[in-house]
Amino acid sequence: MPELLLELFSEEIPARMQAKASEDLKKLMLAGMAEAGLAHGQARAFATPRRLTLVIDEVAKETDAVREEIKGPRTDAPAKALEGFLRKTGLSEAQLEKRDDKKGQVYFAVIEKPAQKAEEIIAAAAVKTVENFPWPKSMRWGEGELRWVRPLRSILCLFSDGDERHTPAFEVGGVRSGAVTYGHRFLNQNKKTGAPKEIKPKNFTDYVAQLAKAKVTLDPATRTAEIEAKSAELAQAKGLEFVADPALLREVAGLVELPVPLMGAIDPEFQQLPPEVLQTSMREHQKYFSLRTPDTGKIVKFIAVSNMEATDGGAKILAGNERVLRARLSDARFFYDNDLAKPLEKNVEKLANVTFHNQLGSQAARIARVEALAKELAPIVGAKPAAAARAARLAKADLASEMVYEFPELQGVMGRYYALAAKEKAEVADAIAEHYAPAGPSDEAPRAPVSIAVALADKLDQLACFWAIGAKPTGSGDPFALRRAALGVIRIILENGLRLEIDKALAAHAGRVTDDALGDAAFADDARADLMGFFADRLKVWLRDQGVRHDVVDAVYRLTPPGQPIDDFSRAKARIDALSRLIGSDDGANLLAAYKRANNILTAEEAKDGVEYSLDPEPKLAEHAAEKALFAALDAAEKTVRNSLDKENDADAMAAMAELRQPLDAFFEDVVVNADKAIVRRNRLCLLNRIRVIMGRVGDLSAIEG
Repeated sequence: MPELLLELFSEEIPARMQAKASEDLKKLMLAGMAEAGLAHGQARAFATPRRLTLVIDEVAKETDAVREEIKGPRTDAPAKALEGFLRKTGLSEAQLEKRDDKKGQVYFAVIEKPAQKAEEIIAAAAVKTVENFPWPKSMRWGEGELRWVRPLRSILCLFSDGDERHTPAFEVGGVRSGAVTYGHRFLNQNKKTGAPKEIKPKNFTDYVAQLAKAKVTLDPATRTAEIEAKSAELAQAKGLEFVADPALLREVAGLVELPVPLMGAIDPEFQQLPPEVLQTSMREHQKYFSLRTPDTGKIVKFIAVSNMEATDGGAKILAGNERVLRARLSDARFFYDNDLAKPLEKNVEKLANVTFHNQLGSQAARIARVEALAKELAPIVGAKPAAAARAARLAKADLASEMVYEFPELQGVMGRYYALAAKEKAEVADAIAEHYAPAGPSDEAPRAPVSIAVALADKLDQLACFWAIGAKPTGSGDPFALRRAALGVIRIILENGLRLEIDKALAAHAGRVTDDALGDAAFADDARADLMGFFADRLKVWLRDQGVRHDVVDAVYRLTPPGQPIDDFSRAKARIDALSRLIGSDDGANLLAAYKRANNILTAEEAKDGVEYSLDPEPKLAEHAAEKALFAALDAAEKTVRNSLDKENDADAMAAMAELRQPLDAFFEDVVVNADKAIVRRNRLCLLNRIRVIMGRVGDLSAIEG
């Protein structure tokens, strides 16, 4: 079947826009074809700095002819009903048919759509796509009204089926569709005229091959892989390591159509700068990759990716890049030396003039709150209070440094270097660097006690303050990254196995939030309760992301009385893990089935009788051996479950629950709950309630599905 190849060729498209633009091209074209009823197969989209390309396999040559009948309102219906039906169908009243129906005459619209050729549909869809393309930023040029990210130069549109090829004809923004494209801007020129050579592909396969000959690699994934592989090869040849930077790889792959990595040198005088400074400066300003020594981690060389195959092997290109880099790194060294010359305490004082939030006071006031909270949390997490307080006081000091002003992403990192240079303790310096963590799902949570204390204090203060002023997340909006902060608290606690009562810590901190930042707008009890509910929701989301069954989470959550927060995340997590293991076992699955059977019978009979069978059952009224055995098993299980849960020994509690499987199976197999004797029936229903109560100590098992 035919194949559609569409290329929109323009001046350079910003790298950050290319991935979404290629997907938008595919989405919009497929939507236009689907609206017209044109069938097709797989669609693939690609982007280079100068082109967006779409190929669609197995496109039908034309649509099927369609005859559609639409039933409308009765002929005596109000005029507005008829008007609405006419708008819907696009017909006039004279074009409608009147047909007899059970309730009288009814209007019918008969719409016949003849078969339409694919080329016509493709042309219309392409025009609509280009005219309505959702660029985040665009420009208008020339005499037309078309807006595009950069001037659109040509459109290749090829509808091919074997040796048969057509070019769907259309024009948009003064650019007509054709069967021609162009290769690399500099490496595909006619030597005599200097004009770019034309490429006239036969199909997509030929298009990719001809572009490759014209020094263009179409697939961004291929360009990315080539940059990484060739850069690593250059590094290995010099005994160095290529510093992986996925985001930079994607960006650089969007800057070149022919990636040619070149290795340059860094002057020894700059190699003494912290590696993070070198890497950040080269990445942000020059789009260079870093090469480091395996033993010291010192960055000594860089990779610049050229868009040219130079005749001199790239020597002139590298010389220019090294010259520019020296100027950049001279600035970085100047910032670094100036920062080292200033005591960190002076930077802390400067933060009195830096606003944290217009309703929440200065950064200095915030530092004082975090310092006090970190000192309180320190004994709980195994840190020395003095060290935690010192680290908290210096944690934000680098915000007033020249280096962090230039490169905000180095906050914390530079604070650590400056603290070590000032002879602060290593644990204090490490806490300065780590207190922002975890910054994302792939980021590790801090492990050192002082770092934990400061990280928790920083995040809890942030959450308390914004909850106090009512600036909590709404819907998808979270401008202050409060979801990330809450998840950070949860991860720090769980990944370090901490037993920390968050609600109590927040209650103790509430007075500081009031006194230092908000005046009369206190972090009130209702705000704290709402924040604890937010924590519970975040914990639930995180557990589900870890693969924990949502119904098991709900079963344990329901153990908490309404209005009382889940305060001990580690305890809740341990209970959830234990219940998950039980439910996942054969004994647990059968036990759950027995529980549900008992609960269903009891619920139905209580509803029918209008009473609760919540009294203690009498063993002396047991008539059947299986019934007596269940009494004995429940006595043993209840004691073990209660004692084990009191000692937080969830494994033993679950094991005791599993022991109930056999007596429960025997009871339901041999005993009729609704006995003829009223007193026996009531006693057996009370026995079912006892089953529900004992098993409900580990979780509300009615929440478990299956």
